[in-house]
Amino acid sequence: MNDHIEHDQSPYADVESALRDEFAGIHSAITVTRCVEAAHYGALEVTGYAHPSLVERIARKHLHVLALVASERG
Repeated sequence: MNDHIEHDQSPYADVESALRDEFAGIHSAITVTRCVEAAHYGALEVTGYAHPSLVERIARKHLHVLALVASERG
């Protein structure tokens, strides 16, 4: 019997992890996840495909904009 349990991992898990590290102290993990999800759906809607590198670029832009808005409210 194999004791190794495989979990369904999001194709964007590495993207989320990298963006969480990049925006630590600026955005919560849930905000990063929501931006990655929004980027995924946006890419699908516009291009029909959501490659992880495209999703990462879109999500990063979202996170930068949110940080800018937060700093202006400051």
